Amino acid sequence: MPDAESGVAGGEPASFGSEQPDSRGADSFTPNPSTPVPELWIVRLGTVPYYEVLELQRSVAKARITGEVSHDVLLLVEHPPVVTLGRKSKRANLISSAEVLRAEGVELFEVERGGDVTFHGPGQLVGYPIVDLKRHKLDLHWYLRCVEDALVRVLEDFGIAGQRSAGYTGVWTRASSEGNEVALRKIASIGVHARDWVTWHGFALNVTTDLSYFDLIVPCGIQDVEMTSIARELGRKVGMAAVEDAVSRAFCEVFSLLPRSVDSSALAVYASTS
Repeated sequence: MPDAESGVAGGEPASFGSEQPDSRGADSFTPNPSTPVPELWIVRLGTVPYYEVLELQRSVAKARITGEVSHDVLLLVEHPPVVTLGRKSKRANLISSAEVLRAEGVELFEVERGGDVTFHGPGQLVGYPIVDLKRHKLDLHWYLRCVEDALVRVLEDFGIAGQRSAGYTGVWTRASSEGNEVALRKIASIGVHARDWVTWHGFALNVTTDLSYFDLIVPCGIQDVEMTSIARELGRKVGMAAVEDAVSRAFCEVFSLLPRSVDSSALAVYASTS
């Protein structure tokens, strides 16, 4: 599969996130009409500590690689407050020390995903798509554009105009414009990892997130970035279940998959045998 640094074929895992600018759009994938449409197993986990879900997605990704899991999987979850550092994170972007984070009740993890530092917490919908790109398209940039496209569609369902920002991965909203200057606010962050063309890690969409937590870091390593949420853009709160429904629909549309709700207990065997 492509190496994250060189883009050439190789056996090493690849990680992509905000540090991977790319202007290509997400062209649609058309499945073979002679074969059944594959499913997307949608697993709603509720609120679960970060490390537990990290281990779960690693285990499910391993099972997807070996074929034990026969369909793509989308884990949807909220986490207690946690800051994560991607493979290329700069420590300078962690404004608060580990001691300060602990005092604030925020955990800290270094993980294998692409991108820089980010925050997860209550009111934020985190999605971990475990997708076998061999069934879709062998292109991680294409995959990132698909995730962005899905999130833009989700925002459209709530009357919010989402967009990409040139040179960055993620989804943004337009705050204001003066002349030729357009101010954008970031509403969703993306950082992924892949091995043998199977992805894990994913996206974080701010729904009713307490945005003050982002003051603890330089979000995604982008200086002076302004974070926002669905609630902030609408001026009212929205239910997490409605956002989960919209995300599930959008991912099925973008990746041409049929939705299937799966109880988390069905994945427990992979977590216990990894």
